[in-house]
Amino acid sequence: MAATESADEAAVEKPVEPSPSASAGPVIKVGESGAYDVYDTDEYGENPKVVTQLEVTVKSAEYVTPAQISTSNEPENGQFLRLTITVKNVGKAPGEFSSYGMMTWEDANTAAQEATTLESVGEGQDVDTTYKPGQSVTGSLILDVGAKGGTLSYASSIVDEAPAFTIELPKA
Repeated sequence: MAATESADEAAVEKPVEPSPSASAGPVIKVGESGAYDVYDTDEYGENPKVVTQLEVTVKSAEYVTPAQISTSNEPENGQFLRLTITVKNVGKAPGEFSSYGMMTWEDANTAAQEATTLESVGEGQDVDTTYKPGQSVTGSLILDVGAKGGTLSYASSIVDEAPAFTIELPKA
């Protein structure tokens, strides 16, 4: 009977666990890299299949003020974040990386919130592009997060799937 109770407890705990599940992509910290699968679907948006892999390296995550990024706009969620990443195609076919509308921020107290902005950094290359095998770009994104710390999640290209990857943000 103890084995049944353990199985039941595991089944109850797994869906509500805040950390990524086995089907989720890598959890990346500043200074680390993680690769994730890029999917494509048929003309009806069905039958997903892996077409290539992209690797994301988090170079830095810096909390910045509007003045530091030359904007008069205030962050809607509370805090601007300059995230510098390198995206590299480590697969065998072209793959697209597109951050706008695909990144959410959350922490233990706040549910997932859209984090992308239209703010431009003006430094580094544009990471939102299609990568041929072996190609890479390093650039910065300005994101709007609720507070220092928490996690950023990049949405999978497949609806209702776990994040393609998650970035653990520093608390300072």
